[in-house]
Amino acid sequence: MAKHIVILGGGVIGLSVAEACARRGHRVTVIDRQPQQRDGCSFGNAGMVVPSHFIPLAAPGMVALGLKWMWNPESPFYIKPRLDLDLIRWGIRFMRSATKAHVERSAPLLRDLSFASRAAYLEIGGGTDIGLATKGLLMLCRKSHTLDEESAVAERARALGIPAEVLDARATAALDPGVTMDVAGAVHFPEDCHLRPERYLAWLQERATAHGATFLWETTVDGFRREGGRLSAARTSAGEIAADEFVLCGGVWSDDVVRDLGTRLPMQAGKGYSVTLEAPVQQPALCSILTEARVAVTPMGGTLRFGGTMEISGRSTTVSLRRVAGIIGAACEYFPAFERRHFAGISPWHGLRPCSPDGLPYLGRSGAAANLTVATGHAMMGLSLAPVTGAITARLIDGENPGFDLTQLSPDRFA
Repeated sequence: MAKHIVILGGGVIGLSVAEACARRGHRVTVIDRQPQQRDGCSFGNAGMVVPSHFIPLAAPGMVALGLKWMWNPESPFYIKPRLDLDLIRWGIRFMRSATKAHVERSAPLLRDLSFASRAAYLEIGGGTDIGLATKGLLMLCRKSHTLDEESAVAERARALGIPAEVLDARATAALDPGVTMDVAGAVHFPEDCHLRPERYLAWLQERATAHGATFLWETTVDGFRREGGRLSAARTSAGEIAADEFVLCGGVWSDDVVRDLGTRLPMQAGKGYSVTLEAPVQQPALCSILTEARVAVTPMGGTLRFGGTMEISGRSTTVSLRRVAGIIGAACEYFPAFERRHFAGISPWHGLRPCSPDGLPYLGRSGAAANLTVATGHAMMGLSLAPVTGAITARLIDGENPGFDLTQLSPDRFA
């Protein structure tokens, strides 16, 4: 039976849910606080689909690494010290989650979700130009000891059924001869791929619209009207909107939306930056991660995008030029043909990624209301996990088996 579904948030997750639900014949309304011509974290990211990223952000060693990098203004990971109870609680939960046991529990689920999304992208890319390239990803390492560490990750990947090959400097150069690299070697993950995020978002919106979805841009949600254990309407700046089902895909604002329902979705905004060269001096064929610098590099048509940093500094939209300089400096170190002058005059993009304390998304039915589903908190994996998130959410709304054990992703795990 067709339902009216209100989706709160029009980023890559919200649009993926909208397309999946509209395709099933439901009446879909998407509400987003931003204008239609927006540039949030779904648009300027690295565009990577990465089964290789089976280790969540909350992992052993990340706390120590974060403390080490805090004092470097160009470092890839930074937490701005501030007296904020939400940040303190988030940090305590992060530290408790950053364990080997957490990684071992999470890795098989992240692998399965990533491969399901990859399969969906291959199907979409077969008939639509979303800029999909399936040549794999290189984890580029400048230092030998980093290559040793990444080799250990590759061994764990293979144990999970994720193909990975360790390459020395010569083999790395042979795999991608179009760009000069100063590296000790790399790990090649052949199942990873990349695409043009803005093209995928446009395709989602066109498909959802073709199936009858409507969009309310520049509209905020101020709360809900409840009837018993269900939500009957969302109170918005455009008035009350009644619906049968509600899906929260609100990114870094998700916790604000559910607080008056008596539940919590602990979240911190992880600011990321990117710069895109329109005419790069060299063009790699594969996407890559500059491992020591935590910088992502993605060829997008004739352009080349460099993106990185995880800056936990609230929801400020201020651009830290020192962190952008760190991305550019890393690009020039790994790729010696590039010079800082090549990046002169480029306006950096920035976006706020929604980060949960354990590095896993919130996905599933919420205990706060019988007809509320949560799909948010994907951090740097939003694009990578968007298709499978949309499919799972549509199944849940239709009362079907989601196809995955979502226990670890429960929206109520920190409530």
